[in-house]
Amino acid sequence: MQITPAQFDIHPSSGVPIYRQLMDQVAALVVGGQVQAGDMLPSVREMGTALGVNMMTVSKAYARLEAEGVVERIRGRGMAIATTESTGTVAERSRELRPHMEQAVVRGRQLGLTDEQIRRVLDGVLKD
Repeated sequence: MQITPAQFDIHPSSGVPIYRQLMDQVAALVVGGQVQAGDMLPSVREMGTALGVNMMTVSKAYARLEAEGVVERIRGRGMAIATTESTGTVAERSRELRPHMEQAVVRGRQLGLTDEQIRRVLDGVLKD
């Protein structure tokens, strides 16, 4: 499946850097099961042009996603969602997840949500 720029919603005035918004939205597509390993991301040029974002910003987001193991570069084709492995103990995987959860909580608080409202959002995500 080809991921399209239409699946992304960028808010330049949100206070969150655009490259981080792109990273977070790619991660959300993966976690939400909307994309699978091997699905191709739009090219840097296509993504930048469609979203009105500087191509260097898109490139930065892709490079960081690659460094985090979320995407992988496929020679001659571009960037694809990486194959994930469920290795390690529950404690190790929990430690890996924690920084992402902390970012979500910080973002929720930036949006003015209470801890209870953030919990309800998380519960809704888990139920989906």
